Amino acid sequence: MTPAPSTPSRRAVLATAATVAATGTMLSAGTAPAAADARKRPRQAVVFRNVRPFGARKPVDLTVVDGRISDRPAPGGAEVIDGGGRIALPSLVDAHIHPDKTSWGGPWVSRRPADTIADFVAQDVELFDSQSRSVGERAYGLMAHAVTRGTRAMRAHADVAPAYGLAGVEGVAEARERLRHALDVQIVAFPQHGVVRTPGTAALLEEAARSGLVDCIGGIDPISFDNALEEQLDLVFGLADRHGTGVDIHLHDTDAKGVTVLRGIIDRTRALSLQGRVTVSHVFCLPGLSDAELGALAEELGDLDISLTTVAPSRDLVLPVARLREYGVKVGLGSDGVRDAWSPFGNADMMHRAHLLGWVTDMRLDEELSSCYEAATHGGSDVMGLPRAGLTPGSPADFVLVRGECVPQVVVDMPQRDLVVHGGTVVARDGRLV
Repeated sequence: MTPAPSTPSRRAVLATAATVAATGTMLSAGTAPAAADARKRPRQAVVFRNVRPFGARKPVDLTVVDGRISDRPAPGGAEVIDGGGRIALPSLVDAHIHPDKTSWGGPWVSRRPADTIADFVAQDVELFDSQSRSVGERAYGLMAHAVTRGTRAMRAHADVAPAYGLAGVEGVAEARERLRHALDVQIVAFPQHGVVRTPGTAALLEEAARSGLVDCIGGIDPISFDNALEEQLDLVFGLADRHGTGVDIHLHDTDAKGVTVLRGIIDRTRALSLQGRVTVSHVFCLPGLSDAELGALAEELGDLDISLTTVAPSRDLVLPVARLREYGVKVGLGSDGVRDAWSPFGNADMMHRAHLLGWVTDMRLDEELSSCYEAATHGGSDVMGLPRAGLTPGSPADFVLVRGECVPQVVVDMPQRDLVVHGGTVVARDGRLV
């Protein structure tokens, strides 16, 4: 499944095919698409009339030129779309989701009791084997649904294990290609079955890294699950360093083991100069620390630009987002699993996840509720290294139009996303892909 070193990666082949389909021209080796004379292309301009950015009282026109918000008058002939006085809000970012595992859109799955990661992993395999639809079809259904709910980007964790080979990575990559006009996707090669405890996984991670399909190499609980702290971290960070990928490690431990792993991640990030390329997901060990301990760790995380993600699972396990931000730590919000072997819950709706973040942390003030929406938008953008969709001149024209009064009310009421815009193009309307 891995191309030879002299063979173009699957991503490169897909990109070239897309260029040929769009332009009718085959690019020669080493020629970038930007080589085409952009000055000769007509500028794509759209005016979204009568909208209220962030719930402003007075409606305005949002002008989009070539996929970005513009503060200049629209060129002649620009398309005009009436927003009907709706609120315009930045599109959402799902910084942690598992679309390869989902049964979304299929028959109901009855789950058995499970207490440990090993129990859940066994049920993962059973669910995978029982599905009549491919990973690509299931992942596409869920990811397309996320687009209709206003998601502009997601970091998708795809299981890599001998039980699946690279089927998860390849299936999510297939769905990513189908949605490339509407959704930016980063893929993590995630060793759900362990890196060391499951022989053959390390070789598959190497294969995934060389395939060109993944953006990050993952890891999982190096002490409590893999029982191989040094070996797992050395392997994961070594792959990322050699292949130029990022790192995204699941860390579920709530006690000192979690802190030990986090310090190991900090040390390797520093030693390999991987600043800005490392994320730690869940990090359940942080909420229970004293303020002084949290501050000391947060300072190191901020200095090394190590990002964190939370899925707001409960009051006791959600990350202290505001406190971490004081130290410059980037914190994204995610869906985690959606209707999979682990849980029947989840819906890939990041506005709902912002609502849950406010619920479990007892947010009541307007500024607190607005911060939940920011975590579901700019927080994820920062983690993924994407420009913020801030509705300001020059920012990506990725936004949603909803009916409502203000941002806090939207977080509480979760209105339908009437219009979803990606790169200045309407990609969903009234809950359906366009």
